[in-house]
Amino acid sequence: MLDFTAVIAQLPRMAAGAQTTIWISAAALLCGAALGLVMCAARLSRNIFLRALAAVFVSMFRGLPLLVVLLILFYVPPNFGVETTPLTAALLGLTLNTAGYQTEIYRAGFLTVPPGHAEAARMLGFSRLQIARHIFLPQIFRVTIPALTNEAVDVVKSSGLLSIIAVTELLRISQQIVSSTYRPLETYLVCGLFYFLMSTAVSSFGRFLERRLTPKPA
Repeated sequence: MLDFTAVIAQLPRMAAGAQTTIWISAAALLCGAALGLVMCAARLSRNIFLRALAAVFVSMFRGLPLLVVLLILFYVPPNFGVETTPLTAALLGLTLNTAGYQTEIYRAGFLTVPPGHAEAARMLGFSRLQIARHIFLPQIFRVTIPALTNEAVDVVKSSGLLSIIAVTELLRISQQIVSSTYRPLETYLVCGLFYFLMSTAVSSFGRFLERRLTPKPA
């Protein structure tokens, strides 16, 4: 018979774990967006070396399981005299993983922008930086919102793997609660509810942005 009494008493701890999950996921998404835009520019560059470097980056971090990346970042650097904290390895691993996916999302968005837009901007005297800022980025962001929303939800859900390297996020806290209350079913049901609420909030925010940025029909 289900008994949530012991789990309810631990809700503040689970909420603190969820807060850690949220800020790590948000930080990884933002850092991944910056790195993804750089790699997208490299993928679209005329320089064959930059294109090859970006292609290897994307293939590597889309092809490697996140768990493997996290374990490598946590256990390998100390063998070379570089101390790595669980939080550092977690943030770096999530960032590299999402950057690999975001690179391709931005590249697909870039390819949807008609070339004539950039040509018209150049004729008006816009610099390359102004063209990127005022012509490409707004259009790319608008068309990639659904894909970026899905990626954000995936990052939130994947953050549960951080418990493997002892980051005290939501799943790690839940495991600790199970070991002290011996109520795995109730604990993981509440844990799943937390993940569901976080993922739903991210999806709702993505739909809100999509509605706001989609041009209204004349």
